[in-house]
Amino acid sequence: MAGSNIPHFKNDQGVPVIHIGAKEFQCIGATPPQDHPHIYLDMGDEEEILCPYCSTLYKFDEDLGPQTTRPAGCYHED
Repeated sequence: MAGSNIPHFKNDQGVPVIHIGAKEFQCIGATPPQDHPHIYLDMGDEEEILCPYCSTLYKFDEDLGPQTTRPAGCYHED
């Protein structure tokens, strides 16, 4: 999805939980070529969602920007 406004997140650090400032996003697993299929996830009304491929738990944090993560470094730029 080159050029899309949907943020992409990765878990190179292997942490169990990543806090993000977006409710709609793509999880790519890890930096390519160690990535998994890029999956679109939508939290909807929920505050967290689990990636079915890598089991990373993403938690929404309204204080974070759409490209900001806690821990830092989990946003993936194309």
